[in-house]
Amino acid sequence: MLNQSLIEDVLTAALSTGGDFSEIFVEDRFTNNFTLQSGKIETCLSGRDFGIGIRVFKGLQSVYAYSTDFTKEGLIKAAKNAAQAINGNTIIQLVPLVQESFETINPVQFLPKEVDKTRKAAIMKNAYDTAKNYHSSISQVTVRYMDEEQNVLIANSEGKLIEDKRVRSRMAIQAVAVRDNKMETGFYGPGAHQGFEFFENSNMDYFATEAARIAVTMLDASPCPSGKFPVIIDNEFGGVIFHEACGHGLEATAVAKNHSVFANRLGEMVAPEIVTYIDDGTLKNEWGSINIDDEGEKARTNVLIENGILKGYLIDKFNSRRMGMESTGSGRRQSFRFAPTSRMTNTYIAPGKSTPEEIITNTEHGIYTKYMGGGQVNPATGDYNFAVMEAYEVNNGKLGKPLKGATLIGNGPKTLQLVDMVGNNLGHGAGMCGSLSGSIPVNVGQPMIRVSEITVGGTKGE
Repeated sequence: MLNQSLIEDVLTAALSTGGDFSEIFVEDRFTNNFTLQSGKIETCLSGRDFGIGIRVFKGLQSVYAYSTDFTKEGLIKAAKNAAQAINGNTIIQLVPLVQESFETINPVQFLPKEVDKTRKAAIMKNAYDTAKNYHSSISQVTVRYMDEEQNVLIANSEGKLIEDKRVRSRMAIQAVAVRDNKMETGFYGPGAHQGFEFFENSNMDYFATEAARIAVTMLDASPCPSGKFPVIIDNEFGGVIFHEACGHGLEATAVAKNHSVFANRLGEMVAPEIVTYIDDGTLKNEWGSINIDDEGEKARTNVLIENGILKGYLIDKFNSRRMGMESTGSGRRQSFRFAPTSRMTNTYIAPGKSTPEEIITNTEHGIYTKYMGGGQVNPATGDYNFAVMEAYEVNNGKLGKPLKGATLIGNGPKTLQLVDMVGNNLGHGAGMCGSLSGSIPVNVGQPMIRVSEITVGGTKGE
């Protein structure tokens, strides 16, 4: 993507005022985004984005610049501009660059940019028809298709030189059901770190049917009661609560500055013994998986909480300096326009021994949440509130009527401590996570779990 002598010149220029570390991140990205509505392709956007990020450290000082000018003059200028913010006495020499290699954990069969648009449109149209024909009350279906190929090169003054090709594919299906002046929405958005084969090898009919089924089911839902209840949270995207309310609190971005409730607590019991919480970027072809992070570190499995005990954090290169701890391969960014920081990949609660049937049977009264919606969290405190897309009452160990308007309200670390049953049906859900370094693909996951008590906000007036 850039020749080695130019890379070395840029890294050297970035160190010219006394920095002790410099890095270059080169990105060449191809994207396709289509939207199908009312049975027709409404939007069709394709693009290419190319740019270079340059970063310089001096102790606990970090400076970042980027440029879309990839001439030698333009890159040297950008590197020197970044260097101007550094004032040091010693000029260090580059460690000779050594090209690193790795075996991909995210094999790709068909590059999306080589697949004809008519094949992509056909996949979308089939999903649309499946959802639209599910039930007569389905009034509208929107199908969004996305694929991207991101080629990156990362080099730094410590001698690292590594390249990667990342290919991701995703489809988002939203169905709207209307009856008797009631309107409900269902959604499913599967994705993978995979090529076009993802769409052909996955059961897209199932995803489309689920989106429609949720919408239709919720038309008959009763208002959710308010109060404190045992809450059963199903697998896959149910893990979004702990992603937001605990996962972010375990990132060095917050921990290094003591802005997290988990700071300085390694070795403490922060959850019941049945809870093990993992961030694993090495899961084959999963949406949040990476071969290397955006600092060139190879992906790994990071056990954050093991049998209830806090074992580790997610650490990027800069915050490793603040914390005096090794990087965990967790430096990620949206694009060359962002400096990397510590971020999650595939974060999940490990499976336990209970079956879903046992969890439900052993719950005398409570709420069962099948699919979670969006929410908000304060990462400094872990306080959260999340909407529930599909919920049911639980009475005498059996699922009852569907409930609408449910909101889960609580504190992540406290909720974690109240997990009293963990199922054996681990599943992952694809999503986008926003933070200081932009929006990135992540998986959230868990098996079905039960929390002994969560505050449930119901429909207004109930």
